[in-house]
Amino acid sequence: QVQLVESGGGSVQAGGALTLSCAASGATYSIIYMAWFRQSPGKEREGVAAFGTRSGGTYYADSARGRFTISQDNAKTTLYLQMNSLKPEDTAMYYCATIEKRGIYNLLTPAAYNNWGQGTQVTVSS
Repeated sequence: QVQLVESGGGSVQAGGALTLSCAASGATYSIIYMAWFRQSPGKEREGVAAFGTRSGGTYYADSARGRFTISQDNAKTTLYLQMNSLKPEDTAMYYCATIEKRGIYNLLTPAAYNNWGQGTQVTVSS
């Protein structure tokens, strides 16, 4: 079992930056993919970026590409999301998620992930 705890959210002005962290514990050796998702009130949860823990591959939603960077620490237990040039439309609850089973996945789709954190709120004001 993997446990996930997100941190780093907060309130910033448009154009600002934040770095989110997701600390994984438990059976971290089993994690194959980690990802960031976000959800704002009244909207579906959407994929932001994903990271292959064994390949190092990165995958971005169009809304994140060029502004956000997903990365992982060397111990492979903490996932980061560096967010630059933030916009009001980036306001959402941000969630970390993991996949622990081999397979072919659409890595920016919530249904692919079996394990979720509680989320951290990001608010961007204009």
